[in-house]
Amino acid sequence: MREVFNQELDTIADRLVEMSRLVTEQISRATRALETNDLELAEQVISADARIDAGQADLDRLSVQVLALQAPVAQDLRVVVSALKMSVAIERMGDLARHIAAQVRIRYPQSAVPEPFREVFSRMGEAAVRIGTAQIQLLDNPGLAAVPMIATIDEQLDALHLQVFTIIGELSSGDLTPSQIADATLVSRYFERFGDQAVNVSHKVEYLLTGSWEPDLSAP
Repeated sequence: MREVFNQELDTIADRLVEMSRLVTEQISRATRALETNDLELAEQVISADARIDAGQADLDRLSVQVLALQAPVAQDLRVVVSALKMSVAIERMGDLARHIAAQVRIRYPQSAVPEPFREVFSRMGEAAVRIGTAQIQLLDNPGLAAVPMIATIDEQLDALHLQVFTIIGELSSGDLTPSQIADATLVSRYFERFGDQAVNVSHKVEYLLTGSWEPDLSAP
């Protein structure tokens, strides 16, 4: 019975890693679509979000089944409950990649990225891919080393998010239309929230490894 239970826990862990790989791929593709104004690629990102949603549903069903049939306690219970919470955060990361792609679709054939923001959004996209990659490493081979790395990248995303507002404030009246300001603000927020959700996941893993609980201060 214990062997079956361990296999189920391994399956849950593998599903979290797979979801993380998917959302990292999607944020990379969404960034490329944003930079190149590629409508076809944006549509692919939007369509692929259903696969991430299905992955969350499958993982949650398995986790609930384990809770019902195995009645885990102590550390095992924390693993399953944390997996349920992490799946929510990772699915949200997929939603944020989809939101970025949706901005490309909304503004096409015009670009969703006004010229003054191209560099900062390129850097935000690179940082989002790096934080997603760090999350994959954290879940695939749990250890505390990746936790501060994720926090550092998230701080970089926060700084870039603030830089967007600095650019808006420095531009002269009339340089940007209201819709361009809205686009820049939304896209920046989506990237920044992507990082926040990765931090949420890292806090759950840190809790499992150390028993130290970090409050979730960035929930939507």
